[in-house]
Amino acid sequence: MSVIPSSQEKAAAAVPGAYAGDPPTPYTEDVPENLRRATSRLQFPPTYVVVGFYRLVTDRNLYVPAWQKCKHGFVRGATVATVWAIGTFKIQRKFVEVFLIKSPRVTGLSRDAIFGIPMPFDLPTYATLFFLSSQVSAVIYFFLSRNIRIARERAYDQTIASRGKGADWWRPYVEEWDNPPRVSGQGWGLGALMSGPIGRIFSSLLMIPLHAIPFAGMFIAAWFRALGTARYLHQPYFKAKKMTPDQVATFIEERKWDYRSFGFAAALAERLPVVGLIFSISNRIGAAMWAHDLEKRQHYVAAVKAGLAPGIEHKPKAE
Repeated sequence: MSVIPSSQEKAAAAVPGAYAGDPPTPYTEDVPENLRRATSRLQFPPTYVVVGFYRLVTDRNLYVPAWQKCKHGFVRGATVATVWAIGTFKIQRKFVEVFLIKSPRVTGLSRDAIFGIPMPFDLPTYATLFFLSSQVSAVIYFFLSRNIRIARERAYDQTIASRGKGADWWRPYVEEWDNPPRVSGQGWGLGALMSGPIGRIFSSLLMIPLHAIPFAGMFIAAWFRALGTARYLHQPYFKAKKMTPDQVATFIEERKWDYRSFGFAAALAERLPVVGLIFSISNRIGAAMWAHDLEKRQHYVAAVKAGLAPGIEHKPKAE
């Protein structure tokens, strides 16, 4: 007679970090009422990008300090960028026509359509506007670089403070899986490299030919930077919990598709022209809210393992 394994047994035998697998993540079923909303949000981490943006534009305690810190640099940068865009538009359009729109038979592009899809204006004009929008963002960021970094750090800290949590609320790391993956926190991964300065320069150069195709370069670069971006955004969380490099690597590996999906959405939003600068701040807010929900589950897991809260503790299988 065959025995159908329970969902909890499936979870214990599942590979941590599997994407869209049938076995649920441990400690996500039959959670207490006060943890259900957080558990629901944790099922799809990209929502934190949207929630973070909403919090930034609606909460005066967040957007007022950020704007006060960045407004002077933004005005100066926007002025210089506007003059640059107007003064170089014709030159850059000519460059696009000569060097990027030479072989429509090879690329599948024409002057009035992309792969047969009609456009409201011709392809050289579109590509030029796309190039210019990236340059405008870069010029504004140059004038904002120092102050926007401060605004990002403050946005994360203010979001945590708005939850009324002090330094003692962040507790030591608790392993949630019976059989965690064996990974090392040492070394450099492709995602971590692509999220750094070298990765940003490399991806920008690599994606130049793809700017003629709507959003192609943005999506590809965001995918390469996804995991590294998410890891970087959660550095304050790992630091608050005093996690070792191996613990961080294991924690991310167990949630690798959560981190990839959140990082992809965050990196893609930050690559949007001009408005991406706003997302670079709001993503810190989203990351802080995600960290808060993850920590609430860590508290619940610790309480279950200590016998202080109702729940099903996952026992390791006997050899």
